[in-house]
Amino acid sequence: MIAAIRDARAHDLVRITEIYADHVLHGFGSFEEVPPSHDEMLERFGRVIDAGLPYLVAADGPMVLGYSYAAAYRTRSAYRFTVEDSIYVAPEARRRGIGFALLDTLALRCTAAGMKQIVAVIGDSGNRSSIGVHLKCGFRYVGVLRDVGFKRKRWLDTVIMQRELAAP
Repeated sequence: MIAAIRDARAHDLVRITEIYADHVLHGFGSFEEVPPSHDEMLERFGRVIDAGLPYLVAADGPMVLGYSYAAAYRTRSAYRFTVEDSIYVAPEARRRGIGFALLDTLALRCTAAGMKQIVAVIGDSGNRSSIGVHLKCGFRYVGVLRDVGFKRKRWLDTVIMQRELAAP
């Protein structure tokens, strides 16, 4: 069963912080090495919302199982119609279609917000789950930046994928 996708709320940040901390500590999808605090995550949430971009959660009743959001791809004005996506799913909720549901809804919301392109910057070229969900959601492979991150004594690539949305 796929969880309901809804807009994230400030009180969801407790669970979102936990989910992200697990990815930071145990995965290579994020190049952060120290999990950010709840206050830092709340600030990041505020920046996305203040920019008028979507921040979503997948929830099973009150339990948040994953989240996704779109943020500015770059800060220079010429990039204003391009966003970068982020998706994180709780360990116990993986392989249930939640990542796809979050990304698909995020792309629809970005289109409605007038965005033209959505870019995925995926940590670790071995991150088959994230690469697969992006392919399934219509992203195309653009390239790989080799050995650009170093985390837990390992060099990591970044996979770049892109999906065209709609003309602004």
